[in-house]
Amino acid sequence: MTNPGSTKTTAPDTAIDVQTETAVRDIARRAKFAARSLATATSGVKNDLLTAIADALVASAPAIVEANAEDMARGGERGLTDGLLDRLQLTEERVAGIAEALREVASLPDPVGEIVRGSTLANGLKLKQIRVPMGVVGMIYEARPNVTVDAAGLALKSGNAVILRGGSAALESNRRLVAVIGDALEANGFPRDLVQTVDDHGRAGGVALMRARGLVDVLVPRGGAALIQTVVAESQVPVIETGTGNVHIYVDASADLDKALPIVLNAKTQRVGVCNAAETLLVHEDVAEEFIPRAHAALVDKGVRLHADERVRNLVPGGASLAEATEEDWETEYLSLDLAIRVVPSIDDAIEHIRTYSSGHTEAIVTESLAASERFTDEIDAAAIIVNASTRFTDGGMFGLGAELGISTQKLHARGPMGLAELTTTKWIVNGQGQVRP
Repeated sequence: MTNPGSTKTTAPDTAIDVQTETAVRDIARRAKFAARSLATATSGVKNDLLTAIADALVASAPAIVEANAEDMARGGERGLTDGLLDRLQLTEERVAGIAEALREVASLPDPVGEIVRGSTLANGLKLKQIRVPMGVVGMIYEARPNVTVDAAGLALKSGNAVILRGGSAALESNRRLVAVIGDALEANGFPRDLVQTVDDHGRAGGVALMRARGLVDVLVPRGGAALIQTVVAESQVPVIETGTGNVHIYVDASADLDKALPIVLNAKTQRVGVCNAAETLLVHEDVAEEFIPRAHAALVDKGVRLHADERVRNLVPGGASLAEATEEDWETEYLSLDLAIRVVPSIDDAIEHIRTYSSGHTEAIVTESLAASERFTDEIDAAAIIVNASTRFTDGGMFGLGAELGISTQKLHARGPMGLAELTTTKWIVNGQGQVRP
């Protein structure tokens, strides 16, 4: 999928020198050793640690915002889109929100030690499968300093160390955040190697992280399509793929249009630079004549630029001046105040359009028909399917999972918002009384 707002990402052919690879592998070894300090830590100890980090972030907010201002100035000079600048920006209020998200993670049940299943075999062997930490989690992301803290908090609560590659756009912000977290770790008796970054090694550091198989247990990319596909294609470390959000809203023939309009507006404009923002609006032809002029006026009033098919352009005043939707528009995750819009003859056409262009992130239907909602939820394949609500709810915090590492669009191990449980694996404990296999 195209992503015109994406920042420049790790190139698959980036050469790395021996010194960089050695340095990153040393970081990974230290992380692996540090993770032992959390493996047996109680939930209470981990919760107190997260609370202490949250307090430290709030106390350091002015310095964090000052560092972020350098990144924002550089981002403006580089021509980052409004959506990416919005993701990048930190204010004292946003730092307080990030700290509050850490406290929410601290309040969540600890998945480590949870018994997934168990049984007693006919020969008397007692089996149980329990959740345990992954070990060392790598994160490669771009222009999202909040992810630095979210990743650290989720990793620590689930008993893992984390190594971060946050990209050049947020270099100063991430450097300050990791320093604050490291100081809080040490102040509470834990090694600062639990949360490290390879940002000082640039893109080559990210490549070295992708090659640190055996030291890094899992790698999670979060960002634009180019970054994600690079990591998926090039990593030698197991990857949990997070996906871009080419998100659709379908307004069905039976929709309550008074309900549909605020859903569309919220999904598109509440925050544009995020993966669960709507990028394409599909409207059934039976309600198009009434709904599209209303939606057009409301969206334009919010500053949205519409990329419309011919039927839409014929339904609104001055429609000829609207951008004509192209194949590229149907494929694009805008991450901006742009929205593709199309009239469809039936729910079948809506489903077919979504099947063709969806990135498998979030898809929504607005309908008063139980049959239509059931067809949509049964036939659309995505990590989250929403009926009669905004797509902006596909979020770890909104789902009650606390912060999230990203929205997984793959189908192995984790799918949808990735919270604490998704950062654990399992092991089997077998207790016997001298049994031997015949």
